Amino acid sequence: MIKVLGLALYGDKAASTRYRLFQYKSLLEESGIELEVFSLLSNEYLVKKFNGERVSLFVILVMLVSAFNRIKILLKQKKYDCAIVYCEIFPLLPGWIESRILKIPYIYDFDDAFYLKYQSKRFQFVSPFLANKFLPVIKRAYCVTAGNNTLKNYASSINENTFLLPTVVDTVRYKVLKKTVTNALTVGWIGSPSTASYLKGISKPLSILGESQDVRLVVIGAKAPFIKNVEVIELPWNEDDEVNEINNFDIGVMPLPDSPWERGKCGFKLIQYMACGLPVIASPIGVNSEIVEHGVNGFLVETDEEWESSLRTLMGDPELRHRMGQAGRVKIERQYSLQVAGPVFTSVIKSIVNGS
Repeated sequence: MIKVLGLALYGDKAASTRYRLFQYKSLLEESGIELEVFSLLSNEYLVKKFNGERVSLFVILVMLVSAFNRIKILLKQKKYDCAIVYCEIFPLLPGWIESRILKIPYIYDFDDAFYLKYQSKRFQFVSPFLANKFLPVIKRAYCVTAGNNTLKNYASSINENTFLLPTVVDTVRYKVLKKTVTNALTVGWIGSPSTASYLKGISKPLSILGESQDVRLVVIGAKAPFIKNVEVIELPWNEDDEVNEINNFDIGVMPLPDSPWERGKCGFKLIQYMACGLPVIASPIGVNSEIVEHGVNGFLVETDEEWESSLRTLMGDPELRHRMGQAGRVKIERQYSLQVAGPVFTSVIKSIVNGS
């Protein structure tokens, strides 16, 4: 049995950890690979962060304990054949140190533009020391798995042994379910509090539509903006319910601003919507333009007028929604499913152990 050490930043309540690492465990085990995932920061910490709670003495103590536990795990790393580093091993640790902590071959995995993290205004006080933290971490990796082509192109310039590994869903778990028929058309969005601000970008088009027809916006996992003429419903995120809740949408949306960080996103919301057989509308930013085939499984739009027109078209045409939803589901099964990505991930891990 090949033993793999997974080092994640957050616990499994973070979608990134859940879909980039945890969901592969059973599939890898079938191929003789045992993946043990250890998170630096607990789910409790993540909940406090999403709730906007201020850093307290308790939180600081929890982080110190988490750091101590990670050090203990790293001291036992030789019992593993290789490691997978998701995001970073320790925040604020210089890359030249972090890249040498692991004494076993490691895969560096990322699905966001993490290399911009310490170049942002938020971390300007450490930017002189950490702006290029991830260069040595990526360079010293045995190989890199990147969530989209933007990230792959960046990593390939540092480490030629880079593979495309999209963030995917298990299409056995993500099913197309019969929808509840209501008078109002439901526009849906799922995400975290850190990205909910993007919804302000479609407030005006939704409000205009709400003047002439019943419109409902369902937001899962975050606070929604107030939108005049629109019934806004906020639902807490729950892993057991998310597939059912997405299936209650009529249309899935993913508005994004055009900035370097957003260009590095993996379009996971779109993948979730399409796996549930929904038509989608999205900003043509980054990988969104690869996932969405304009006019086939959804629409790529930029202006308020384009958002309003696309929403109105889909709201008024149930057959088009059904046809686009079917096309989207087929694309997920062929390109963005665990069933397709699993063998790729398995092959990458085995290549490390075999030294090929």
